[in-house]
Amino acid sequence: MKPAPREFAADTHAGLVRNHNEDCFAAEADLGLWLVADGVGGHAGGEVASGIVRDTVRAQVAAGATLPEAILRSHEAVLAALTGGDDDRGMGSTVVALRTDGDDYELCWVGDSRAYLWNGQLRQLTEDHSRAGELLASNAITAAEANTHPERHVLTQSLGVSGSMSLHPGRVTGTLKPGDHLLLCSDGLTDELSDSLIAHLLGDHDSPRSQVDALMSAALDAGGKDNVTVLVVGAVQSRDGNTPSAELETTKNTRRSASGGRPNDGKFPLRALALVTTLALLAVWLML
Repeated sequence: MKPAPREFAADTHAGLVRNHNEDCFAAEADLGLWLVADGVGGHAGGEVASGIVRDTVRAQVAAGATLPEAILRSHEAVLAALTGGDDDRGMGSTVVALRTDGDDYELCWVGDSRAYLWNGQLRQLTEDHSRAGELLASNAITAAEANTHPERHVLTQSLGVSGSMSLHPGRVTGTLKPGDHLLLCSDGLTDELSDSLIAHLLGDHDSPRSQVDALMSAALDAGGKDNVTVLVVGAVQSRDGNTPSAELETTKNTRRSASGGRPNDGKFPLRALALVTTLALLAVWLML
């Protein structure tokens, strides 16, 4: 079955310090697939690795692989691309990937690219695969300390880099409710903006496009010291590409109320016909 259309938007930017962008994203609504990948290993290596991850995950999901399988195969694909030259030494990538099936969703990730759920409140769904992330998960440090920890960018898992690395992609599942949005992003966003500011910006904008634009602008205004990628997936749309029919109906009712008009519920013609019939029968009775 073809996935239901969704509202979504995405953007990526090299930032204001770096002259190249090692981030990339995929937004494949027909597959119900969205992802953000953040390359590591320098200009040539990082860009190549994140592109391999994006393309491999997309191709594997299209061929019927599960999301964890697709991510593990992207790790193999990056390793296979290593030639041992200086340009690809340490070449690797993070990934956070989303699959949707109706209102159900699955998230898988490797590294420190993140996913959040926004429903009026912001909740981080992923756990960073980093030294600081491990300390946070074991309650050895607080979230505030993790955000400034000197080893917050030392990854404990990444795609590529080394064939000796043991990968265990993170995975969470859930069900989207009306009004829910999922935010996928690289660390270029979360290094610049606090969770409270991200929540404020999401709350001030009601569409994925405006939310992505606001988050990107804020990250650049804050310094844009790293590549920044932002992707927001929102509510299911109707098959004609508009908002869901229930929302359209609410909008119609609101407009009727504002205009003072009476809703045309389809019953008025039947009532008129019944009245005409009754009057005709009464006239016949009076003539008898």
